[in-house]
Amino acid sequence: MTIESLKQQVLDGHLVNEPEALFLAAADKEALYEAAHQITRHFMGNKFDTCSIINAKSGNCSEDCKWCAQSGHYKTQVTLYPLLPAEECIRHAVYNRRQGIKRFALVTSGKRVSDKEMEKITDTIRRIKRQSDIKCCASMGLLTREQLQKLYDSGVENYHCNIETAPSYFHRLCTTHTTDQKMETIRTAREIGFRICSGGIIGMGETIEQRIEMALFLQKEGILSIPLNMLQPIPGTPLGETSGLSEEEFLTTIALFRFINPNAYLRFSGGRALLSEATQRKALRIGINSAIIGDLLTTIGSKVEEDKVLFTSEGYSLTDNTDWAQ
Repeated sequence: MTIESLKQQVLDGHLVNEPEALFLAAADKEALYEAAHQITRHFMGNKFDTCSIINAKSGNCSEDCKWCAQSGHYKTQVTLYPLLPAEECIRHAVYNRRQGIKRFALVTSGKRVSDKEMEKITDTIRRIKRQSDIKCCASMGLLTREQLQKLYDSGVENYHCNIETAPSYFHRLCTTHTTDQKMETIRTAREIGFRICSGGIIGMGETIEQRIEMALFLQKEGILSIPLNMLQPIPGTPLGETSGLSEEEFLTTIALFRFINPNAYLRFSGGRALLSEATQRKALRIGINSAIIGDLLTTIGSKVEEDKVLFTSEGYSLTDNTDWAQ
């Protein structure tokens, strides 16, 4: 078994399994990164997907996710507010589209939104669609089938629900819901017709084996848009004092995810501000081919024009159709 033989295996259309991924994790880093780059270009070309988000409802969440500033179980400095007015969401959507961003997601705190909130949200989406051609996404927790159907009918195309970490580790980080509940939501959304976006956070105390477990789980579920966050410890949360990942650990994780999910969009998400520009460029070469740009949920995001220069200078195109299969 070699990096080259496993790369060729992937290029020939065969999936990487756990023992092979574990071998790659311990292999020469630079050779691993170069092989992942070749896989990225073979399957994904130079297409780059961009999206933006708005924190449409903030804080007071009933869930006890140990990493999250918005959990009502912890004392953090997060700003608390109810569902934003439609006008505020529309303004952000139109502004982001004018900057060339392709997708716009409404993200809400909480286990799920209420039916009354969903009525306001679907009205907002319809108004956005009347004023802009930006593609609409949503991340609203463990919605019911009826809520998901209403969201889809309003014009939302992509549904986001992170699995967050390896299923074997999730219960150590959250006790108020389960990976199975997340997957029920994801599978229902897919049945309705949504494209699915699901990834997680690296650096929450999981092992490299658990990162591989997560990547293989997403492979099995056919997830083709995978946000890769790097934990930004939030004071007041149980993970607030967690030691940061090394940049090499993050780059190795990207390479492993690319080997395991060769035809997925691997998405720069939260925590990117912790990385040097040189490391960001290396990540883009290895396998990152999409990004959340602009402001994030509870941490500082990125400057759109600077990002566009960064992505295109690494050989990516921002104008191609980047829709993925559902």
